[in-house]
Amino acid sequence: MASTTIIIQGGFALSSFTARPRRMVVVRAEAINPDIKKDEPKVVDSVVVTELSKPLTAYCRCWRSGTFPLCDGSHVKHNKATGDNVGPLLLKKQ
Repeated sequence: MASTTIIIQGGFALSSFTARPRRMVVVRAEAINPDIKKDEPKVVDSVVVTELSKPLTAYCRCWRSGTFPLCDGSHVKHNKATGDNVGPLLLKKQ
């Protein structure tokens, strides 16, 4: 571990922190949905909610989204790589 202290004029410490090594996360390309609605090309469920600020919000269910918990379409690449059929959960305003 490395420690860093930044000293400003007058000898006061501005910042002190200890850097820790980063952990690498490995994402395996494997199906997330082993048996739900496998006869459908993509599983997308919709829920109607009265108290939403937007008319439609898509939530990620593939765990690959760069904007998690919101869906960014990453399931398309995941589905092609794994043969899976996972899609977003859509919350619709009533």
